Amino acid sequence: MPTKKQKIISKLISTDTLQYAGYLAVAKTRAKILNVFSHLMTIPRPLLFVGEEACDELCDMIINEGNCNVFIVTDAVLNKLGIPAKVTDYLQKNNIDYHIYDGITPDPTFKVVEEGLRQSVDAQCDAVLAIGGGSVIDAAKMIALCQSNECQPKQLMGLFKAKKPCMPLYCIPSTAGTGSEATLGAVLSDDKTHQKAIAIDPKMMPLAAAIDSTIMQGMPAHITADTGIDVLTHALEAWMSINASAETDYYAASAVKSVMQYLPIAYTSGGDLKAREEMGVAAHYGGLALNRAGLGYVHAIAHQLGAYYSVPHGRANAIVLPYVLELNRQVSEKRLAVLARKTGIVKRAQASDSAVADYFIAQVKELLKTVGISPIVKDIKESDFDSIAKAAAKEVSDTYAVPTYMTASGIKDILMKIKQASDAQVIKDNDNNKAA
Repeated sequence: MPTKKQKIISKLISTDTLQYAGYLAVAKTRAKILNVFSHLMTIPRPLLFVGEEACDELCDMIINEGNCNVFIVTDAVLNKLGIPAKVTDYLQKNNIDYHIYDGITPDPTFKVVEEGLRQSVDAQCDAVLAIGGGSVIDAAKMIALCQSNECQPKQLMGLFKAKKPCMPLYCIPSTAGTGSEATLGAVLSDDKTHQKAIAIDPKMMPLAAAIDSTIMQGMPAHITADTGIDVLTHALEAWMSINASAETDYYAASAVKSVMQYLPIAYTSGGDLKAREEMGVAAHYGGLALNRAGLGYVHAIAHQLGAYYSVPHGRANAIVLPYVLELNRQVSEKRLAVLARKTGIVKRAQASDSAVADYFIAQVKELLKTVGISPIVKDIKESDFDSIAKAAAKEVSDTYAVPTYMTASGIKDILMKIKQASDAQVIKDNDNNKAA
């Protein structure tokens, strides 16, 4: 006869198993529905201008489309550096009015977007131009979508909530990272809880974007690294998605190849315009790939690290990526081997898929070291793990088509490994400081 303790343990295991089974059923059903939607739904693509004259070409399009009063969305740092001047000077010469809103913060909140919306409406702007990284572009998307739908951003969070297309929207990415200029999603944060909410709607797709290497060349090395790994993560998660297709594979593989080749160059030689341009196009391709294939646990966990500990998004992805690659390694072994060969990372066709997959993961880890990614999350607390795991699991269940699903305890295992690595690094840094 089992003891009372054994009965309790058995009941707990049974409950956990049943909960996971229910989670798995819901997640897989949603993934299948999203796959059907992604193939039936028409996803528009922005017209893309590439090169050192791309900004001027984009401005010509804005003017030729009949826009007379442009709402320029950026952040205070870029505005102070004079980055928007390349555009504003051109618009001014052509007698086009503009209004600059530089209040965008990293991980923009609803209030940040609401203030931008208020200013755009008050200025009676007829087009929106985003100049900045992923946070700026996401905010600009929501401003443009809210203005045309005459509503507040919270009303548009979720799937396909907008009734009307956004007002004319154009983008100039300042970083090679999110590929947000090519995606049909935007992420905003709650002002109090800092929890992230996602709006997905093809109606927010920009009309055009400019990949201008001269805009990107001034980005600091650490931002270049963080945003570059964000590109790699988009491409890898899209590649491993069960909703991947020949189209998404093309864009994902192209992005991976470019990141592995050009990110180290952009990181060490920021003025290399060739490397900057290649990374910009790679980011755009990563956005196109994730539009239909989706993302996965790296982003789901990284979003929570950003919300709880203010870790920059690309850096959070970089910290989580190796652990999820190891998790997916067995089920995605063949796919990773195909990717390694397709991108030229492994040229030995005779090597086994297992060996090639291991080598590929090792090369990703080596890239993280090359671009100075520190694997630590400052002040990460075990007491947060339950809520982080729950939120990450829900994000995956609601939104992504991953190759394998984790229990909440599996997610917490990854968080514990991150904590252990963080604690070890802190001890090492303290010892080094004492020795100095």
